[in-house]
Formats: sequence, structure tokens, C-alpha cells
Amino acid sequence: MLNSEDLTPPAETRRLPSPDRHSAPTPLDVRQARFATSMRGYDRAEVNAFLLEAADGYEQASRENERLRQDVARLDASLSQYRELENALKGALMSAQKVSDDMKETASLDAQRIVREAEGRAALITQKAQAALEDTQREIDGLRLKRRESEVALESIIAALHNTLEFVREQDQRETRIIPHRPVSNTQPSVVEGRLLNVAQSA
Repeated sequence: MLNSEDLTPPAETRRLPSPDRHSAPTPLDVRQARFATSMRGYDRAEVNAFLLEAADGYEQASRENERLRQDVARLDASLSQYRELENALKGALMSAQKVSDDMKETASLDAQRIVREAEGRAALITQKAQAALEDTQREIDGLRLKRRESEVALESIIAALHNTLEFVREQDQRETRIIPHRPVSNTQPSVVEGRLLNVAQSA
């Protein structure tokens, strides 16, 4: 049997939004919702308890959703910062790579220039050394030729002296056979020495 309280509608009834409305019910709407009674309706206390529990769950879910939304916004901001930092790092790395490539290219060009200059100097030094060697060899050849000429001239003089000595000896032997032996003063040179002296002076 129904109570009179169940048959009497409340003084202020608040209904939940109809499904065709765009806005979803808030936790406050769920807490303050009132339903019309009927002869064979649900138990009001159970319905109210369920609505309160649903409102608490809805409110907790809304707070969690708001917290998650704020976390997402914060993460989006951090992600934007990280992306800006990443772009800056990429730019810095590209700049550093370009500087490194330029330095390598400059170093390579400098090394090639140094090698060319060193090769040029080495070739010039080699040419000078070769020319000096050739000059020295020519001088050595000239000195050898002069020495040979001097040796030949000396041999000629020695041969001439030897021939002259032999001739003088033969003449002395002939004169010794014809002229009697006479003592010769020690202060006067012999005939052989005089003739050798004359030959040496003429040479």
C-alpha cells in the first residue's frame, strides 16, 4: 500500500535534462534531480541513494577528467618546448657539421698547398744540388786532366833529364879517355854537374 507521501508530488521538482539537449547533466543536476511518483515506481530512497552515488562518481570522474585535461595541456606545452629544443639542437648540429666540413675542406686545401710548395722547394733544391754536383764533377775532371798533364810533363822532364844525364855520362867517358886525369877543385862544379845545371835552367 502506497503512502500519502508517495502520492504527493514534491513542492519543487527538478528533472534531468532530456536526451535531445546538447549539454550533459552535471553532478549537481544528478543530486538535485526529482522524479514524479507513480503507483508502481521504484523505491524513492534507493533511487536517491543511487543518484547520489552516481553524482559522486560523476563528479569524481569530472575532476579526474579535468586533471587529465590539465596534464595533457601541460604535457603539450612541455612537448612544444622539447620540440623547440629539438629544432634548436638540430640547427646547432647542422651548423657544427657545416663548420666541421668547412674546416676539413680548408685543412685539406691547406695540406695540398703545403705539399705542393714542399714538392716545388724539393724540386728546386734537387735541381740546384744536381747542378752543383755537375759543376763539381766538371771541376774534378778538369783537375784530373791537369794532374795528368802535369804528370806527363813531369815524366817528359824526367825522361829528358835522364837522356841528358846519359848523354853527359857518355861525353865524360869519352873525355876521360882522351884527356889525362887532372885534379878538380872542390869549389868548382864538375862538368856533369854544370851540364845538368844548364839543362835544368833551360827546362
